[in-house]
Amino acid sequence: MQLFCRMGYSSRDSWKSIDWITVLLYVIMIVAGWVTICGASYEYDMDKLFALSSRPVNQLIWMGISLCVAFAILMIERDFYEVFSYLIYGGIILLLVATIFLAPDIKGSRSWLVLGPIRLQPAEFAKFATALAVARLMGTYGFELTRYKNFLMVLGLIFLPMVCILLQKETGSALVYLAFFLMLYREGMSGYFLLAGVCAVVYFVTGMKYADVMMGKTPLGIFLVSLLVLCITVLLVYIEKKNKLAVQIISYTSLGVLGVAGLVSYYFPFNLNWVVLSLLGLTVLYLIYLSIHSWVWNYVLIGFFALASIGFLFSVNYVFTDILEPHQQIRIKVSLGLEDDPSGAGYNVNQSKIAIGSGGFSGKGFLNGTQTKLKYVPEQDTDFIFCTVGEEQGFVGATAVLLLFAVFILRLVALAERQDSVFARVYGYSVASIFLFHLAINIGMVTGLTPVIGIPLPFFSYGGSSLLGFTILLFIFIRLDATRKEH
Repeated sequence: MQLFCRMGYSSRDSWKSIDWITVLLYVIMIVAGWVTICGASYEYDMDKLFALSSRPVNQLIWMGISLCVAFAILMIERDFYEVFSYLIYGGIILLLVATIFLAPDIKGSRSWLVLGPIRLQPAEFAKFATALAVARLMGTYGFELTRYKNFLMVLGLIFLPMVCILLQKETGSALVYLAFFLMLYREGMSGYFLLAGVCAVVYFVTGMKYADVMMGKTPLGIFLVSLLVLCITVLLVYIEKKNKLAVQIISYTSLGVLGVAGLVSYYFPFNLNWVVLSLLGLTVLYLIYLSIHSWVWNYVLIGFFALASIGFLFSVNYVFTDILEPHQQIRIKVSLGLEDDPSGAGYNVNQSKIAIGSGGFSGKGFLNGTQTKLKYVPEQDTDFIFCTVGEEQGFVGATAVLLLFAVFILRLVALAERQDSVFARVYGYSVASIFLFHLAINIGMVTGLTPVIGIPLPFFSYGGSSLLGFTILLFIFIRLDATRKEH
């Protein structure tokens, strides 16, 4: 009961303990975001810009609501967030499940709950709820992430909302939950999980990009990925066990066999992939032998990694053609340069790059952008808001925004590192990871470096759910940090 009754801080020093630098960065970003939304919404008619139904006015209303919510969060006792974390998480999960069945189909997804004139996206609020639940679990006395049971429980908390959001056909919002693995790495998760993730991306890109390229009778995509798997396997043997003899045996044998096979295929063409795959199979058998001989399970794990990598390689085509939606397939192909669709899937990115490039060094000035004013860039005030920054403020403005985010995220990391409880530290790193993921993917998407998956730029993109969700996510952490010495 005290958690609800004691709505103020426990001491007068609590207000002084608030990290006002982070709060200031937040205010600067939402103001800069609103100005950018004004620029993106301008249509050479100033009367429409500030109409009651205009996006700048709507965003201004959501800014006011977000500031009120932020103040309320700071007034609630710190223990509230830890005690009720599972309850909040459960409530959000139920809301996500309800959204799957109750939300109308908007642009191919069922992720928006329509409440009269208000539209809310529960996926935006699931981020802070998941961060709270994961932090609560990992903050339990005696919790060790290295125990498989504990690790699986954490994964369950992360993947449950992710699956619900995928069922809403919101792939971009679901992928955000991969950001939690950055926090898990900080908390003791093996770096091999991150390596596996990076390898999966590299395998996928390489396999897809060179899938139709032939080197004689050898499909180049499978050949390159198989060689890469073999090289990574050798590298892991050296890093994990420092077994120079095993490294030499695998390396010299592979080089010798591949050299002979390559020479033979020059005169009698055949599929070299069978040679590489056979070498990988022999390498795995050799690693199993080393594991049994020396009673070291690391060799078996490395062998399993190699087999899983090959399994992933041969599943890429199935996943791409049978699981991904047609619009997702074409976006990936355009991003990888496999197809040129300037009037279709590649239109948004092409126009975005034109807008950013046209801004030059110092930009065209506020409300003077032509690409954005003439609406050449779809979603220019939401997912592609950064192109408005690039066109109106140029290289200088775009760099300033990126530096602002860099300072903001580094500040969050510093705050997370100074926490005196596991709960607050885990939550803090989760917050920093989510913001970093959003920034990296959104900027990559706008500049054509990553496929278009539709996630907002925090505090800049238009949208009440997005702004409110990020505000709650951030200010809960500010509240936890303000009372770290009292806890």
